[in-house]
Amino acid sequence: MARLLLILAFVAVLFWVYTIVDCAVQPPSRHRGVGKAAWMAIVILLPVLGGILWFLIGRGRASQTVVRRAPDDDPEFLGRMTASARAEQDERIRRLEEELAQLDADADEPPRPTDPGDTPEGGKPGDDDTRGQRGTVG
Repeated sequence: MARLLLILAFVAVLFWVYTIVDCAVQPPSRHRGVGKAAWMAIVILLPVLGGILWFLIGRGRASQTVVRRAPDDDPEFLGRMTASARAEQDERIRRLEEELAQLDADADEPPRPTDPGDTPEGGKPGDDDTRGQRGTVG
């Protein structure tokens, strides 16, 4: 009988430690009922009963966590935007689209034809000293 009580006490201590750690590492958004500090006090002061209460009542499910959205996907954020902010944003988008269209138009222009007399050295087009001298060392 003493062995059974010793084993039960050991299991109760393990359960108590596990519930303390579980309660401590859960984010505050997953604590139901009272706050995180209150649940920690309940679990610590009422070792087995507090742990049972924690798992039955206090611990929220993972599916209840808040889903974060981008601001443009959040209806509440969009509802809070003022009309002037929307107009300002629309104007900024319009200017950026105009700049992009201008850059596209500049990139689509063919290069200007060069004058046949223009060479990098300033000479005539056929005055290249290196032509015809391939393979010779001089």
